[in-house]
Amino acid sequence: MSRLRVLIAGGGTGGHIIPALAVARALTATHDAEVLFVGTARGMESRLVPEAGFPLHMVTVGPLNRVSLMTRLRTLSHLVGAIGDCKGLIRDFRPGVVFGVGGYASGPAMAAALWTKTPAMVFEPNAMPGMANRLVGKRVQAAAVNFEAAARWFAHAEVTGIPVRPEFFSIPAPDPAAAPHLLIFGGSQGARIFNQRMPAVVARLLAAIPGLTVLHQSGARHFEATQAAYAASGADPARVEVSAFINAMPARFARAHVVMARSGASTVAELAAAGKPSLLIPFAAAADGHQKRNAEAMVAAGAAVMLEEPEFQSEEKVFAALTGLFADPARLAAISAAARTMAHPDAAERIVARLVALSERA
Repeated sequence: MSRLRVLIAGGGTGGHIIPALAVARALTATHDAEVLFVGTARGMESRLVPEAGFPLHMVTVGPLNRVSLMTRLRTLSHLVGAIGDCKGLIRDFRPGVVFGVGGYASGPAMAAALWTKTPAMVFEPNAMPGMANRLVGKRVQAAAVNFEAAARWFAHAEVTGIPVRPEFFSIPAPDPAAAPHLLIFGGSQGARIFNQRMPAVVARLLAAIPGLTVLHQSGARHFEATQAAYAASGADPARVEVSAFINAMPARFARAHVVMARSGASTVAELAAAGKPSLLIPFAAAADGHQKRNAEAMVAAGAAVMLEEPEFQSEEKVFAALTGLFADPARLAAISAAARTMAHPDAAERIVARLVALSERA
């Protein structure tokens, strides 16, 4: 039997490429697969894929959605070349299956897979699929989605969830006797609106909630400004820590009674795996409103609380939402239990099984 070859295409954000890398690792560990990535220089895959030890083929393609006419025309001109590039790559690499994870490079690779009649599967981490996945969704042989709401966009969709580090699934509930702790997490780059608005809110929270401590992840670019904002707010510096970046996220999750975060796909999956009560603030400018759709799906399941960015502008609403959570341990327990029902500990294994099955049918 010839060695399994899988072409993984796409990326851009961590929500796309980090799960793709988890699948790639599972493919090599369990099936000794040969994996080749296709991406763009502008996405996170340009750094993360080589760091993980996988080969990466670059194509030139950009955005089509929510851009100017000039940018759209430029992208369309690049798209023709990128599809041709991917067709040649498929002929040379001869993958048994092409796995599109969304993002700029996913579109031309999936188009090339359809053109060459190579089995194709897409991965959609968000409740609202991106443009590349919507365009090919009904024509591919399989799809792995994180939210049931996304399944309608695809043929042969399965709710597999998002691969998440195993450590998140083993996080115990915080000690009820421990001092309450709030984790404010704006993603790897931080969230400017969190950095600007939360120091004043936190100062009030510390006065209202006895023993409360706070860890605020600001992002490296905004670290000093966020520290200065907390100093100016009058918040007790002994009870607030500002961090540019958090490496040991599972450990930080373990300590938190409540997490305030954006609602990107990977963040939501980690919150579900850890069973963490959360206040979600969707990024209003996210393409296709996918962060809002992710948060709405969590709220509908009783697994989170949401404030949209216009509401977040109100200090009173943010303060009320957070104090309401900390004041109600039974509600926190119910949200935690609901969040865990949204988790998928076997996501990588299920995705790999679908990919292997498609390859065997080729």
